[in-house]
Amino acid sequence: MKYRRILLKLSGEALMGENQYGIDASRIEQYAKDIKLIKEEGVEIAIVIGGGNIYRGVDAERTGIDRVQGDHMGMLATVINAMALQSILEKNGMYTRLMSGIKM
Repeated sequence: MKYRRILLKLSGEALMGENQYGIDASRIEQYAKDIKLIKEEGVEIAIVIGGGNIYRGVDAERTGIDRVQGDHMGMLATVINAMALQSILEKNGMYTRLMSGIKM
């Protein structure tokens, strides 16, 4: 084993698969299986996930949404993706902990 710990960055767009938006169920399931294989090798994994498949702050300004509110909407989209991945990882028997700067 070369690494004991890794940081995996998943963009929100990576969760879309071939879809135009949202989460592709087969794609997120495959990511979960791949992550589990890495974990089974004894590697600790931290995952940073994006929210661009649901909302992009740069689009907000064009629609007249306040930039700060648009940024908050993007952060909520990130939490939605994190919760989706967490659910699939746990369904595959993995222990997870979701951490966010947004109080819930």
